[in-house]
Amino acid sequence: MLRVESICKTFNAGTVNEKTALNNLSLVMNDGDFATIVGSNGAGKSTLFNAIAGLFYCDEGAIYLDDTDLTYLPEYKRSRIIGRLFQDPMKGTAPHMTIEENLALAYLRSSTDGVKGLFCRMSKANKALFQERLSQLNMGLEDRMKQPVGLLSGGQRQALTLMMATLVAPKLLLLDEHTAALDPATAEKVLEITKTVVQTHNITTLMVTHNMTHALELGNRTLMMDSGKIILDIAGDKRNGLTVDDLLKQFQVGTGKALDNDRILLSD
Repeated sequence: MLRVESICKTFNAGTVNEKTALNNLSLVMNDGDFATIVGSNGAGKSTLFNAIAGLFYCDEGAIYLDDTDLTYLPEYKRSRIIGRLFQDPMKGTAPHMTIEENLALAYLRSSTDGVKGLFCRMSKANKALFQERLSQLNMGLEDRMKQPVGLLSGGQRQALTLMMATLVAPKLLLLDEHTAALDPATAEKVLEITKTVVQTHNITTLMVTHNMTHALELGNRTLMMDSGKIILDIAGDKRNGLTVDDLLKQFQVGTGKALDNDRILLSD
């Protein structure tokens, strides 16, 4: 499904600020896999997502999604098959446009004739689809489709962004700590919505999280990153019954150092 082959990325090469962000990293995700990713700040988690999404081209290596070579494919073309959510609820939506208009833009992923297709598709049936999908969030947004997105709370906006990213099911969904900026109760609600949407549409998913418990409970695989590499990839029986302490010990074995990120250690 997703093949990341020996990718490397160094920023500010040849300067005093040189930083190797991805170091010969390889990853294979099978169809329907849901993998959580944990690691300290600077481990390369968001950089990996940026490489897959096409924010930059890697210095070395290749990226494939099904039979499509993404390695040098522009970001806007990748966005047709890759959905992404960010930590900041303000990203991913147009605040001055209505909920309905935002969903219509997201629906463009299913169109092959650009903006013309958008207006052609804004039928009563499309609006009914939007309302039906919004009702699944249990936030009352289906009754507020004419309101600007900028009036929504952070949790409502993040849930809407998730709905937009999966309105036309992507081949790959990237969740970059998408609940980290929300209060605990709202974060749990958005997480439940996430699980339902991913399971319903069987979307191959990568989710960065700072919560070690979530990293072990969600999905079917847990990855740990450090210094631009994946140092642990655990699934199946080896993952079942694994505790947070076990995961921390695995990190120390893989890196030769203890995980010292307070944000991660205090989240459980």
